[in-house]
Amino acid sequence: MDFPGTFSDHIMPEKIHTLNVSFLVDQMRKSFGGTAGNIAYSLSLLGVRAAILGIAGDDFVTYKEFLEKNEIDTSYIKLVNNLYTSTAFGVTDSRDNHIWGFYSGADSLSDHLSIFDIEGKIDFGIIAPHNPRAMIKFARQYQQAKIPYLFDPGMQLPWLNGSDLHAAFSGAKIIIGNDYEISMMEKKTQIADLHSLSSKDKIIITTLGEAGSHVSAEGETFTVRAARVRAASDPAGAGDVYRAGFIAGFMRKFPLKTCAQMGSVAAAYTVEKFGTTTHTFSIAEFERRYKENFGSEIKL
Repeated sequence: MDFPGTFSDHIMPEKIHTLNVSFLVDQMRKSFGGTAGNIAYSLSLLGVRAAILGIAGDDFVTYKEFLEKNEIDTSYIKLVNNLYTSTAFGVTDSRDNHIWGFYSGADSLSDHLSIFDIEGKIDFGIIAPHNPRAMIKFARQYQQAKIPYLFDPGMQLPWLNGSDLHAAFSGAKIIIGNDYEISMMEKKTQIADLHSLSSKDKIIITTLGEAGSHVSAEGETFTVRAARVRAASDPAGAGDVYRAGFIAGFMRKFPLKTCAQMGSVAAAYTVEKFGTTTHTFSIAEFERRYKENFGSEIKL
């Protein structure tokens, strides 16, 4: 929702303890989002088939149709009738300040799911921010099944303690977060430098927004710049799309620098569009844009 004024004109600091405000918005948009949908959508654009494991409410029908239209497997999304699908409600003022409310909804039950209920082979797992209990449960299950996975605690870091993070880190092939999140992980785990965990079997990634990303593997760290954005519109979801771009390269066994550069190019597309699954591109368009930004060719 867009509020044409400024929050500061309507919030009295001396009355913050008895806050009661209402903002008359002039625009409201509904869009599909969430970490699972965002990542799976961009993976599909990049030619990687993904399935989503989760729980949604009976209001999920339209989103389900959208995912299936984009060749994403929804057969492991369980539907419940007594809760709505997880939903975020945001109000943005004219100075781009945000007030958000987040309703966990059906995702609050996702810790009852199990990766062992999935038929067929899982090549790689992505644990993105959602129900913290489910995140740790899935990490342990991937370890038990010896399936490589990416661990991205993100916005759920306040609800994960150091023990949880150590448990998830131990089997993760990739650990990722932005610079603030990486610092919070280091504080909670008392690991002085998370990138020091990098090895032949563990990749650490810090995303830096417009400054690109740092990637560590086998004890070495390199930096990849962000791809050029033609006209910035909305940075929401850029981190999820970076992850999809990186994984799309990683699943093809590309060099890690190429994977990170793919993440940068993919993220640029969503920054240019309002919303999180509103961007689109063909494989040929992506390959051209990759060459424009990094001077070398890739074949997807």
